[in-house]
Amino acid sequence: MNASKLWNVARWTAGRVWDACGQIPDDGVLKAYLKTHERYADLNAQSSQRVLEELAEAFTGWFGHRNNGNEKANPPGYRKHNGEHPRSTVTFKEDGFKHDAKNGYIRLSKGRNTKAHYSDFILCTYEADPYVLIENVQQVRAVYEHGEWRLHIVCRHDIEVESPGNEVAGVDLGICNVATVSFGDIALLYPGGVHKEDEYYFAKKRAETDDSASREARRLDRKRTDRRTHFYHALSKDIVTECVDRKVGTLAVGDLAGIREDGDGGSKNWGKHGNLDLHGWVFDRLWKMLEYKGEAAGIDVVRKDERGTSKSCSACGRTDDRQRVERGLYVCDECGLVANADTNGAENIRQKAQVPPSPAAPQPDRSNGWMASRKSQIFDDSSKTLRVFETASGPPVRS
Repeated sequence: MNASKLWNVARWTAGRVWDACGQIPDDGVLKAYLKTHERYADLNAQSSQRVLEELAEAFTGWFGHRNNGNEKANPPGYRKHNGEHPRSTVTFKEDGFKHDAKNGYIRLSKGRNTKAHYSDFILCTYEADPYVLIENVQQVRAVYEHGEWRLHIVCRHDIEVESPGNEVAGVDLGICNVATVSFGDIALLYPGGVHKEDEYYFAKKRAETDDSASREARRLDRKRTDRRTHFYHALSKDIVTECVDRKVGTLAVGDLAGIREDGDGGSKNWGKHGNLDLHGWVFDRLWKMLEYKGEAAGIDVVRKDERGTSKSCSACGRTDDRQRVERGLYVCDECGLVANADTNGAENIRQKAQVPPSPAAPQPDRSNGWMASRKSQIFDDSSKTLRVFETASGPPVRS
């Protein structure tokens, strides 16, 4: 309940600031302003900070819905029902807990206001399956589920794996093609048609509900999130598997930081449908999945600045805005390269992470052959898996 009370104080404060100047304070401002408030001291300091971060994230999500054209989206509300505060999740970071692995105890810190004395704390016991090793605990979350408090323990386990090889691959992230992977002699495209259909479908169905906080609206939100998560898990797993099979040791992913901002720091406006695509684009989630799955496979996943990669020719290096003649076609006036635009961008990203070859080394093949023809890994909605299609000059043909 202490977490709910702090949330309500912060929500009230954000509302006052909003009414006064039309802006929502971020978590940094809320932390600085509320750190002397009595509700802030009801929890461990890091736990209180996490509550304020969650409120800021909730406002960010609300902004995203409004920018996507959902006028029915409501800002985060107060945590109170019929005069009672719900039991909110409390997060304990490194300073908020101590782990006794030998005896199976976790000691959770209390807030200054709730301590009976200086060394007062909450002592929790836990039991884990014999094959589960609880060590290197990074975070503990106290979650109220099914009428009881449960601990969610986040551990870090380092694993030793060998790199699949020394090859380098590049990934260009996009909206129509969610990811395009260049291996230097072949490219794989991952179209996002099924994902986009889901986003439009659930946005439409949710808009038809009378109340955005209704049970049906929450059910649609959960289903939409589950389908999106499964899609990105399947996609990232397939990319990592392909990299292992091709002995890739370094996977370079285009860094899209700031993609949603215009030159003045505001939000880009691509029109009604364009904004649905742009602001619903969860590229950072795909990056994180690629990062941890690549690490588990021994692949070093790095970010590379993708600025200019869609305009530059990967064969000769010429840069010209006019060379991307259509959304999916790249033609170089200098060397005559005709390529799929996303493949060209992915190859440029790959080259940024590649160690420059010696003059005597054979030059890679960047002819029109593999850069114009590629394989598409299309998500099959019926089987929930990726299936390979060969793509040449015409539409995809099943291989």
